[in-house]
Amino acid sequence: MSLGILDRVRAAAQEVAVRANYVRIDESSIPAYVASLPIEQASSPKLDPRYHYLGDPREIVAYILTLNAINFGSGYFPHLQKRPRLSGYFTIATCLKERFETRGAFRARELCRLTPEDCANIFEQNLTKPPIRELMGLFASAWNELGRHLLDRYEGDFVGLVNAADSSAERLVELLAKMPHFQDIQTYNNVEVPFYKRAQLTAADLSIALGNQSFGFFNDLPRLTIFADNLIPHVLRVDNVLQYEQSLAAKIDAEELIGAGTEEEIEIRACTIHAAELIVAQLRRLEHKVSALKLDYFLWNRGQQPEYKSRPRHRTRTIFY
Repeated sequence: MSLGILDRVRAAAQEVAVRANYVRIDESSIPAYVASLPIEQASSPKLDPRYHYLGDPREIVAYILTLNAINFGSGYFPHLQKRPRLSGYFTIATCLKERFETRGAFRARELCRLTPEDCANIFEQNLTKPPIRELMGLFASAWNELGRHLLDRYEGDFVGLVNAADSSAERLVELLAKMPHFQDIQTYNNVEVPFYKRAQLTAADLSIALGNQSFGFFNDLPRLTIFADNLIPHVLRVDNVLQYEQSLAAKIDAEELIGAGTEEEIEIRACTIHAAELIVAQLRRLEHKVSALKLDYFLWNRGQQPEYKSRPRHRTRTIFY
């Protein structure tokens, strides 16, 4: 029997973790680590209405799909003009929220026509900076692709795409992964390694924004893996669950870019997924009902604390996170 798309994510991550040269999971530390976690904080993840659009349910669907279509660029964020006291992600989410509040949701045909200049206006960015011009170009390309996809397959209807998943988060990942900007797959020593970070996050965000009701109801949310970006591995590194080989650690600490699709980058993301699986398994042994989804939101929010923000994390210029 063939593996489902999320089974393939887990199996490939485990295989990379076994072969890895640059990243190691300290499995012996996991029981004590789990015992130290304030796990009650992982029970009910929420999207903060200060930074996210949480109005009409159909427009929430449009907002979540539109946001996650461009929820990447962390490798460019050191160059991003940020709102006061907000990170790169929260700056992007807030600017898009305000656009929805003032002008409503984008229509699919609008998305098809958006340019880098339009994106720079929406996100208050300066296109004279080469990295930002590149990022706004990628945002425009991702939105153009989403608009065309909606028109070609769902009569331009955001909700139509979600309904086609038939209440399955895993099926929604498969549907989103038909778009190249969501095809988050790398090759590691001749092994195909899928991640689908943003596709999985889209399902999770829809569920959380809509209280796992209506368009946000999915009957298989525990199937999702952790969402492998550059912050979750950073938290696990600071917390001594992940350990990096000296040359990789030195690059990251010196704030050098880690190349997209390199062994180092793939190992960081894959070992993060497998470490999260080990953490979730330990939590379940202790009878805590914490899924990888809930663990992700807990660790991501932990990463907003000063002790994590003060240390460099890995930066990769990629469309996948």
